[in-house]
Amino acid sequence: MKKAAPTLSPTSSLPCPCHSARPYAECCGPLHAGAAAADAERLMRSRYAAYSLRLADYVLATWHESTRPASLDWENDPPQKWIGLDIRRHAQTGEATAEVEFIARCRVGGRAHRLHETSRFVCEAGRWYYVDGDVDAPAA
Repeated sequence: MKKAAPTLSPTSSLPCPCHSARPYAECCGPLHAGAAAADAERLMRSRYAAYSLRLADYVLATWHESTRPASLDWENDPPQKWIGLDIRRHAQTGEATAEVEFIARCRVGGRAHRLHETSRFVCEAGRWYYVDGDVDAPAA
């Protein structure tokens, strides 16, 4: 039986899973409850926290419809423990576009994994959406 991801109330004073050092209620909680992200970096952090909390509906809702998968098959994936997020760069690339370079770390089956990605975002009707990203290959 798979261990369920921790659940947090949007008003929780526990630290936010995005590693911002802010309480969840003042960070990603309001976004997970439906508030719009102020910028692409905030959306990136909230998506990382959603992966950590296994909020598949939120991840899909914040994925741009042009690149969004039909579903996320997390039930068949090995359990991941997300352990760190480092935002390297956030750049506005146009009036309604941005990029966020980040490194996310997790453990799967006791082994550490690292994802280094430069993600592209677009803002439509006042809401930011993840479009796609370029993943750097792990160092040999």
